[in-house]
Amino acid sequence: MIQDIKAPIGVCSIYNHRKSTSLPVKLFWDGRDYLIKKTGLHYSFRKGKTLFHVFTVSTENLFFKLVLNTDDLFWSVEQIGDSMPE
Repeated sequence: MIQDIKAPIGVCSIYNHRKSTSLPVKLFWDGRDYLIKKTGLHYSFRKGKTLFHVFTVSTENLFFKLVLNTDDLFWSVEQIGDSMPE
């Protein structure tokens, strides 16, 4: 089951200079650390002048939809679920 939420989170990401990609590898939310095992969909969109990056990721047993606001570099979690959506 997927639940919609909007909460600030901390994210550790890695930048690959050879591929010019940046991916989240760990997130910190609600007093817990979550190691990201798999990254699914990544897309970006604009709202006004602000560019947002959206990542779907999964940990050992949870799914998260993460959003990065490139204006202030703040991360938020918008969805959480018990498995990666098909």
